[in-house]
Amino acid sequence: MTALPADREPGPVHGTWEPAPAARWEDAFLSGNGTHGAMVFGDPNDDRVIVNHHALVRPNGSADARPPALAGQLSDVQDRLLAGDVTAGEDFTDGRPPLWVQPFHPAFQVRLRRPAVQRRAYRREADFTTGVVSADCGGRRSEVFVSRADDVVVQYVTASDLTVEVALDHRLPGAPSDLAVGHSSVLTPEGALLTLRARYPGSDLAYTGVTLAVVTGGRTRTALPGLRVEGARSLLLLTRVRRHTGELDALAEAHELRALLPDSGVDVDAYPHLLARHTALHRPAYLRTTLDLGADDTERAFPGSELLRRPKGPALLERLFAAGRHHLLSASGTLPPRLTGLWTGDWDTAWSGAFTTDANLNLQTASAAAAALPEVTEAHAALVHGQLPDWRDNARTIFGTRGVVAPAHTDGESGHIYHLSREYPLHVWTAGADWLLKPLVDHDETRGARDPRLADALAEVAYFYEDFLTRTDEHGHLVIVPSYSPENRPANASWVTLNAAMDLSAARHALRTAADYHPGSDAERWRALADRLPPHRVNAEGALAEWAWPGLDDTYDHRHLSHLYGVWPLDEINPYDTPELATAAHRALELRGAENDSAHGHLHHALVAARLRDADRVAGALGNVLAGDFFHVSLMSGHYPSRHVYNADAAHTLPAVLIEMLIQSTPERLVLFPALPTACPTGQLRGVRTRFGAEVDLTWSPGERTAVIRPARTLRIDLRTSSGARPLSLRAGEDCVLSLGPQ
Repeated sequence: MTALPADREPGPVHGTWEPAPAARWEDAFLSGNGTHGAMVFGDPNDDRVIVNHHALVRPNGSADARPPALAGQLSDVQDRLLAGDVTAGEDFTDGRPPLWVQPFHPAFQVRLRRPAVQRRAYRREADFTTGVVSADCGGRRSEVFVSRADDVVVQYVTASDLTVEVALDHRLPGAPSDLAVGHSSVLTPEGALLTLRARYPGSDLAYTGVTLAVVTGGRTRTALPGLRVEGARSLLLLTRVRRHTGELDALAEAHELRALLPDSGVDVDAYPHLLARHTALHRPAYLRTTLDLGADDTERAFPGSELLRRPKGPALLERLFAAGRHHLLSASGTLPPRLTGLWTGDWDTAWSGAFTTDANLNLQTASAAAAALPEVTEAHAALVHGQLPDWRDNARTIFGTRGVVAPAHTDGESGHIYHLSREYPLHVWTAGADWLLKPLVDHDETRGARDPRLADALAEVAYFYEDFLTRTDEHGHLVIVPSYSPENRPANASWVTLNAAMDLSAARHALRTAADYHPGSDAERWRALADRLPPHRVNAEGALAEWAWPGLDDTYDHRHLSHLYGVWPLDEINPYDTPELATAAHRALELRGAENDSAHGHLHHALVAARLRDADRVAGALGNVLAGDFFHVSLMSGHYPSRHVYNADAAHTLPAVLIEMLIQSTPERLVLFPALPTACPTGQLRGVRTRFGAEVDLTWSPGERTAVIRPARTLRIDLRTSSGARPLSLRAGEDCVLSLGPQ
């Protein structure tokens, strides 16, 4: 049993550690700044740091792919579907074979080899407050972080007599055998400059890694493909990656890296200088929101691998909350997190390591607004706003409309819809734009200001619906046709069908939200259009139906819960304003199977259950993930049980579940302790942001629950607790302390 370190105060551990280096890349500790990522093995004899970059996607022929030109066929397929032809949508295609987006891949590994020594008193550690991954062994210490201030991977190695060979090595699993790779190694006044240039097969595209080596003491000489350092006191490596066409000016890159050093160049203070600049940005962001579940300090001191063998302990939840928050922040910058976050050690990433937007991306970023990570939302916004021209092409080419339609898969470059097949007709998913804009709306509500870019995007979604919603049913309601519920199908019909519940919720929400952002005649027209959409349907089992069209039977055993979009993340269906629909939604949740046990399915289930105030179901979904061996010792997760398929869904989504079970908000409502499992009887959650502009701290125990609300706006809200409902008046700048009594 490991004792609590003497220099650490009792409380949650903001990091993790292991008593051995990583043997697999999946177990490497992670650092990142939202553009560059680093995966650190920590082996003192053969240390490897795999370098990643958000822009590294391998050309596969899809870069110039365009959406299918189907607008001319739309009217015919609508007629046939409305007439009862349940397979009519299978003809709504241009016959193209499935084409995946460009796959995400690693750049290379920075490899440090030294004469083998016996491993003594080893410790590998990740500090989430700084993003530093360190390894200590027998007087040798290495530290790695990815600078948020300077966009560079920083490695710092110290020893009394440091002798090591350094190389940039592209030989990672799945790397193409015909990848054209060139190396160079040049001595500099600081130490050496290493470059690796890799050109993709059959393409003009390439990427180049540049590493500046700053050596203190000893001797340095080149030894292709790298360099050899002998008898040094320290080695500082600064690495950047660029994706480009033609040749990259490596000397210019090296000049930029030198400029990051203090004026003294090789002065011993270079590393602390770089670390301080980074930490000033990373630490405050990470520490804005914290969770303490009152875990035993002895358990808190365990390595992550030991905690993972104790899935029922609060210490594991504390650490996974901390790790998920750190990894989400570290993966978000230039772009939001991919299916693998910002990291992979293999060129053969599942599902191309893409941004899968029909569920996974929004689930991973679900905590951004409430957990005070605007950096994540800004990265999400960068992806959305950067692709709006392609979304316009999708709407015009597939549906013949104005406005925008979002893709279900993107590599981060193209927003065109071209990944589709008979079983995955992702080109008819019209809810995507609203689904992807909803986190940006939440962000605006939380900060109390409206982004004009978001206002424009919402208007474009409304324009799409104005042109698309032209068909009606026998009751005069508008019909969404064709319609699609990702990635499911009715039990008695094909995938392309009518009035998917998600499509109805998205259309209503998009039109009304666009109207809120654009008061005037447009708003009146958009609200009127929203009012003409049909209500949700409750099926014979008393469940909210996945398709609000008579005769379509539900398929319950599926990983997605798209039909409950109105519950989470929307506020359309809730126990307070729409209790009958909330009961039907709860019944739908009860009937839903786990299908293939994907992590995102379990945690999506938990998010919906929390909104419906079902603490037992939240606990059950969390238990399925914690006991299912989903987490690597890196505390990054797998897509399936037994850590199968490296995937960030569980790691990044779990903090959102823990927040939603404790606090929920809308611009007019605050819900406290809606779904607290009995397994978490004591705790503190600090720094949560609400959508009505307040910061909230929660403290609870079996005998007392307390909330401290710090509002930035003066307003009156609806407060909901287990004791019932009451209005609550808040005044900007005045703390409001609520004593809520026992649980």
